[in-house]
Amino acid sequence: MERREFITLIGGAAVAWPIAAWAQQPAMPVIGFLHSASPEPFAHLTAAFRQGLSEVGYVERRNVAIEYRWAEGQYNRLPVFAADLVRQRVAVIVSLGGSVAAVAAKAATTTIPIVFSAGGDPVKFGLVASLNQPGGNVTGVSLLASALGEKRLGLIHDLIPGAAVIAVMANPNNPNAEPEVSDVLAAARIIGKQVKVFQAGNERGIDAAFASIIEQRIGVLATASDPFFNSRRDQIVALAARHVLPTLYDAREFAAAGGLASYGTSLADAYRQVGVYTGRILKGAKPADLPVVQPTKFEFVTNLKTAKTLGLTFPPGLLAIADEVIE
Repeated sequence: MERREFITLIGGAAVAWPIAAWAQQPAMPVIGFLHSASPEPFAHLTAAFRQGLSEVGYVERRNVAIEYRWAEGQYNRLPVFAADLVRQRVAVIVSLGGSVAAVAAKAATTTIPIVFSAGGDPVKFGLVASLNQPGGNVTGVSLLASALGEKRLGLIHDLIPGAAVIAVMANPNNPNAEPEVSDVLAAARIIGKQVKVFQAGNERGIDAAFASIIEQRIGVLATASDPFFNSRRDQIVALAARHVLPTLYDAREFAAAGGLASYGTSLADAYRQVGVYTGRILKGAKPADLPVVQPTKFEFVTNLKTAKTLGLTFPPGLLAIADEVIE
């Protein structure tokens, strides 16, 4: 063999070997990320999801890819996005932003694993057979958000005992709204309070709800748990401040944005847990064998600066049980 032919052969082998080796590498798994709200307000929670993934050994763009689908608060987009992810044959679908996203994902596939984070009862919504033994292709985290309305009502009573009428703002597009409002109405009757419900399914609806609350001279507001409300928290908190309306929210993010107080499950921890479950499924675990995670700790967050602006003082008993006090 001549020297030139030998060099060409070696050079060709040097190029061909990595290509052949690369071709034998397993394809990077793809996660379908389905969310009912908008990306910007949930950026820190998406980061918490990625943190959970990393705890199981998966890092985006290194050994896993993520296809994001954000409904921007338009819940009717969710079935279309879910079907698109199924067509792409993603390895796992992560559904976040309420039961409405999880229901859309489950309706789209009975075979692709689904990991959800939702505020409503996953058994009632037909997502799982039971919390301990989900069965099927779905598991996740239950926030119990819609079951905390009674507790929030009690906190409002302790903070503003003289309020005879309490406004509740709910999103009619959210299937969790009705059971949550029903619980609040039942609790209000027990403590002798009147509750008036104001519907808000979009940005203009939020403005209109506040206008009606102020027009009717209702002195306190509680927001029902809803991902769309969370994505519009700056708007809602600003309206509450403008109208000097004490408001109790369902998530810490509102109090951190300047809201008076919040009571609910840690969303950051829930998103992290969804990431952990997603990673475990990518490693071979089956959703049917992963019990639905239920929160064991709820956060009561108070904002003293906002209370001062509203001319309110948190009773010592409430401050004593607060998990976080923002000053």
